[in-house]
Amino acid sequence: MKYRIEGTPLPVVICTLENGESMITERGSMSWMSPNMMMETTSNGGFGKAFGRMFSGEALFQNRYTAQGGEGTIAFASSFPGSILALEITPELPIIVQKRAFLAATEGVELSVHFQRKFGAGFFGGEGFIMQKLTGRGIAFIEIDGHAVDYELAPGQQIVVDTGYLAKMDATCQMDITTVKGLKNKLFGGEGFFNTVITGPGKVTLQTMPIHSVAASLAPFFSGGN
Repeated sequence: MKYRIEGTPLPVVICTLENGESMITERGSMSWMSPNMMMETTSNGGFGKAFGRMFSGEALFQNRYTAQGGEGTIAFASSFPGSILALEITPELPIIVQKRAFLAATEGVELSVHFQRKFGAGFFGGEGFIMQKLTGRGIAFIEIDGHAVDYELAPGQQIVVDTGYLAKMDATCQMDITTVKGLKNKLFGGEGFFNTVITGPGKVTLQTMPIHSVAASLAPFFSGGN
């Protein structure tokens, strides 16, 4: 499989598949394709895994697209202004991504639910108890909100992230929360009561325009106020 990512701020990934190659995608993610791409709707691992994907914000079923009779082309466009990232998934290093980030992947990559181990991180960390986990081997494409900024954390090294800015992290990283110090800071600082703390080792990718921040900024314009 070959691919190229084009466009900004609404990117698209265009994939070229050899005869017999397949890709897995969420329902409704396909934007355009060549006529020889055959679609099959599947639970992709049985209903147990399908329900797990549903809890992580994805559809119950997935679509498998296979090139038949020669080389085929299929494209997947983002649903929000931001970036599409290509991730190399290996059995040695699964990757954790935010809910609804998954766009498409080559066969061999599995999408499953990932529960936060700590109650506080799940409840206050901005991503909820449930994130998405990508395992197996292959290339996965995810969409994030805004531009991607990467950090490589050494063992024990930490980064403090405002709610919703975490796009993905290596499964070797740990996620927890910390409270904003000082009552005045909590009430009047505009940053809320909690921040997310990511501890290495591993790679962390942050996003510059979380969709919830955009929604909060636009809400006054749709509420009927002047």
